[in-house]
Amino acid sequence: MELWCKKTRDAATNGGDPAIAGGLQSVCWGSASIGALISAYFSGSLLETMSPREVFGIASFLPLIVAGMSLLIEEEPVQKKKNSELIVTNGSNGVTDNAESPLSEDSIDTDDAISGIQEQISSLWGALRQPNIYKPIFFIFLWQATPTSEGAMLYFMTNDIGFGPEFLGRVRLVTAASSLLGVLLYNQYLRQVAIKDVLLWTSIISVPLGLTQLLLISHYNRELGIPDGAFVFGDDVALAILGELAFLPTLVLAARLCPPGVEAVLFATLMSIYNGASTVGTEIGAALTKVLGVTESDFSNLALLTIICNVSSLLPLVFIGWLDGVGDETQEEMEANQINRTD
Repeated sequence: MELWCKKTRDAATNGGDPAIAGGLQSVCWGSASIGALISAYFSGSLLETMSPREVFGIASFLPLIVAGMSLLIEEEPVQKKKNSELIVTNGSNGVTDNAESPLSEDSIDTDDAISGIQEQISSLWGALRQPNIYKPIFFIFLWQATPTSEGAMLYFMTNDIGFGPEFLGRVRLVTAASSLLGVLLYNQYLRQVAIKDVLLWTSIISVPLGLTQLLLISHYNRELGIPDGAFVFGDDVALAILGELAFLPTLVLAARLCPPGVEAVLFATLMSIYNGASTVGTEIGAALTKVLGVTESDFSNLALLTIICNVSSLLPLVFIGWLDGVGDETQEEMEANQINRTD
């Protein structure tokens, strides 16, 4: 993520191609969707033929591959870069490059490390105090922190309908493929739409789509001649595409907001807030599930829980004005404006 933010920021400030922001985020999350696609393909089938211990063993090996690949990334340390710049500057002033410093190298490194941390904290706090940064962050937090009924629905699909791990793995496979399709659709059609409008309309459209789960809960889909499995596939495909269309513009906006020098810190902070909001939404959903008395065997109030969770997703739209300014431009307009500034 640090490399992605840095490349995006360099493109926006050093005269590079501003379109790299959209391209990089599409490649990044498109790759993530492909990985999820492969994982979903094998997850359900492996559980049918292997023990959970063996599946966890395979899953634990994959992060080791990622760690090994990180060793191939070329990145110059900040301290080394500063020393190189200092040598060049001294050389231009007639100072000998090999002149020894009166301070020990260890003390310089310690002081630089402490000052570097202080500078990072100060820069991060300065960035978060800007209205064009903290207002979108607050909106995204509220938007992501709405309650969800996913846990209760999982119990319903396994205990009431009787879906097994292989079928759920296939659902994940289709969902991952739909997310990849969402990336393609965003790049093809929604780059010309303002980020605020994308978030507004995806939130509105998600409500009726989410309420279609009431058909499955009441088993009314069977009266319509739609099998349970086919209904779940169709519902998850639509929601996965819509979720990806809503998620991608927030990444472009987050990368553009990251000031130079704190790209990784600020972006990690933004993603931590995003993930923390998701956890808050899950916990609120769990509390509602308990209050309504929905259990692994009692789904009498599951319909009410689904209605509350879906309708509550409209509440953050009251604060959609917090995206005024930063969210009014489309991605293509951002790129065109940056090209005009660098010409």
